[in-house]
Amino acid sequence: MGVTHEETDLKTYRIKSGKANEGQRLDAFLAEELTGSDLTRSRIKSLLSSGHIKVNGKKVKPAYRLRVDDELVVEMPPLASIDLIPEEVDFAILYEDEDLIVVSKPPGLVVHPACGHQSGTLVHGLLFHCDNLSGISGVERPGIVHRLDRDTSGAMVVAKNDNAHHSLVGQFKGREIEKVYRAIVDGVPDSTNGRLEMPIGRHPTNRRKMAVNERHGKPAVSVFHVLESFRDNLCYVEVRLETGRTHQIRVHMAALGCPIAGDAVYGRKNRQLYDELAISRQCLHSYRLGFTHPVSGERLDFTAPLWPDMANTLELLRK
Repeated sequence: MGVTHEETDLKTYRIKSGKANEGQRLDAFLAEELTGSDLTRSRIKSLLSSGHIKVNGKKVKPAYRLRVDDELVVEMPPLASIDLIPEEVDFAILYEDEDLIVVSKPPGLVVHPACGHQSGTLVHGLLFHCDNLSGISGVERPGIVHRLDRDTSGAMVVAKNDNAHHSLVGQFKGREIEKVYRAIVDGVPDSTNGRLEMPIGRHPTNRRKMAVNERHGKPAVSVFHVLESFRDNLCYVEVRLETGRTHQIRVHMAALGCPIAGDAVYGRKNRQLYDELAISRQCLHSYRLGFTHPVSGERLDFTAPLWPDMANTLELLRK
């Protein structure tokens, strides 16, 4: 099974199903296979009804069950034109040149416009700061080559032109980007170091969540190291990603029995303790980001200091 991408007037994906996908619903399969394209199941249903998705050259329903070696063609029509009005938005700049910008995103900031978030996003702030962003990701996501969850803080790289965009996307796909996170977790692992190799896919019943999915999940690898242990069964960990699945660290640490403290989706409901420690969001931070500069070829490495809220929680724990 593989995905190919053709450069045409419409963005086209060609996918061939494999033995592991036999019997899987078409809409669920595509939502997993094309995670980075922002294809939700509702969007997939719309594309199916409009004839932009075909299986073996024919229109099918969202509930179609895949067979081995099915040929899928997904044509993404151009995004409707929208006007993004630049807004002054708070974020820290770690580095900038004519090809890219590296920022530290604050917690609570959505990366790009989406349903319910049509203003005040990182994209709006980037357009206020500089108007020369790559357009490959569409009018709603200029320059965006990867994302962080709304309540995850820390380092992100943004492309200012299409050449930089292509290079950075290639490095992410080729697993050439170094991605290191820091997190406060609710639990203490049995070992101070560990390698988590658990495939991740959509949750079988809650489509807004991801889960360890041995049958339909994609390979996912996280390597963790405990930096400090505290009272109340909490600890401070560093996690290096070898893959980049949606919610990977949150899912892996929860599966380990040590969910991210304050994670409303995958974590524990430990409100009294979290209030005492001033935890109001998931304590996850993109701490270090390393990549090769798209033009100079120089290896770059950036560290984003913890945002004050998470640093304050650590100080409370240390006391």
